Amino acid sequence: MDRNTHFIGQSTAFLDAVERASRAANTARPVLVIGERGTGKELIAQRLHHLGPRWGEPLMVLNCAALPETLIEAELFGHEAGAFTGATRARPGRFEEADRGTLFLDELGTLSMAAQERLLRAVEYGEVTRIGSSRPVQVDVRIVGATNADLPRAAAEGRFRADLLDRLSFEVITLPPLRAREGDVPELAECYGRRMATELAWERWPGFTSAAMEALEAYAWPGNVRELRNVVERAVYRWDDQGRPIGAIVFDPFESLWAPREEDSTPSAAVSETPQPCVPPPVTHLRAAVEAHERGLISSALEHHRWNQRRTASALGLTYDQLRHCMRKHKLTVPG
Repeated sequence: MDRNTHFIGQSTAFLDAVERASRAANTARPVLVIGERGTGKELIAQRLHHLGPRWGEPLMVLNCAALPETLIEAELFGHEAGAFTGATRARPGRFEEADRGTLFLDELGTLSMAAQERLLRAVEYGEVTRIGSSRPVQVDVRIVGATNADLPRAAAEGRFRADLLDRLSFEVITLPPLRAREGDVPELAECYGRRMATELAWERWPGFTSAAMEALEAYAWPGNVRELRNVVERAVYRWDDQGRPIGAIVFDPFESLWAPREEDSTPSAAVSETPQPCVPPPVTHLRAAVEAHERGLISSALEHHRWNQRRTASALGLTYDQLRHCMRKHKLTVPG
């Protein structure tokens, strides 16, 4: 495996999931990998394949959510020439291409009921039938499915076949979100930061300031490891002084004073029946007005984040020390 498939982390929850994947690699039974977006489900699938006896055979990947329902069955099971409009020649599906290897089905929960029924037969009997053909083909494929959906609930509500779920859940590996991986954020940030610095041909790696690292650790990471990698690489790319530790972290690259707003593009906002002159409210003292506005922004942000100063600083694009300075300046104190 190349460097992009390496696992980085030392938290118990993360290492337990990796250990379960290593143990399951030696079997040919189906495995379900459950986790939020960006937690590394495809890396687990690669580990299951490369550590098992099928490592020298094909590893085929199919994102079930990336194809329309009308094409997903043709991609999975193949088709004969003339089976449908546009099928000018016969084509094997992913099952045939993955014969003796592993088929990784990402976003498994988005499969249609018809595709689930055909998948069930392929898993149970080891045979697939191309669209437009009546002759089944025997295949030896190990299935690894991944999803962030609640499949047991979907099965209970009739949106996912319960019998297919039974066949696929020989082993279920649930990956912890990054916010639950204690101590892994600094290690991941250091690794991705060093890689980006090398890519940019920096002479040395300056690291992060303590305030920047604290902001990274305080963030909730809804996009998990994938989001952290983007944030860290962006911070390194935008940093101009290689001699000083990186001290600026931007979590939301879309955040801008000039970002378009939906209400700005509505017809009622674009064209008014009775144009009104734009008259700003009277300002008797500009500096006082600016400071009052700044105080209001900081106070609202602190209340929104329940007076967690590190999260507030991250949300405002400030360092922890800058936020503390502003709080002292405007005499804002933590309630109680």
